[in-house]
Amino acid sequence: MRHEQPVKTLGADLRALRKARGMKLQDLADMLGRSVGWVSQVERDMSEPSINDLRDMARALDVSVSSLFRVNAAPDEEGLIVRAGARRPIGSRAAGLVEELLSPDLSDDFEMVHSSFAVGAILEQFVERPTQEVGYIVRGKLDVTIADKTFTLSKGDSFRVKGQPFRWANPYGETCEAVWVIAPPVY
Repeated sequence: MRHEQPVKTLGADLRALRKARGMKLQDLADMLGRSVGWVSQVERDMSEPSINDLRDMARALDVSVSSLFRVNAAPDEEGLIVRAGARRPIGSRAAGLVEELLSPDLSDDFEMVHSSFAVGAILEQFVERPTQEVGYIVRGKLDVTIADKTFTLSKGDSFRVKGQPFRWANPYGETCEAVWVIAPPVY
């Protein structure tokens, strides 16, 4: 039986993010003012981007710079295990929302995310993205609006969004924690 080597590169994450946004190498190169060759080399880990390059790439890919940095894992765990204290922060542009990547990287067909919704946190505007997403409420309660229907979800409940507009709110008296699986990766 053949064992795949875990993907453990910045380049693989950048390529996954670019593809998830439907961007070609040329599109990203144009946004960065760089050559297609340079972007390709970064994605293949043949060239190392500077911190300014990473800031520009994060902006172009609409992710936080911190999501591009990995916390070092033990050599035998890299690409396989994500320890609770070694999760990468992602997303969280909405006030009161903290998101962490549970997946080892973004090179799979999906990503798994841990989300914490503070009391009073609300996503005012609908989000619509070309993904399939499944969420599971681990703790607390959350109102989720999918298209024109609003649902109040409690611990143990789950939901699915398939390319539909959605938003959320936590008007309840405790933090809500949820685990999301998103395909393809978007962070």
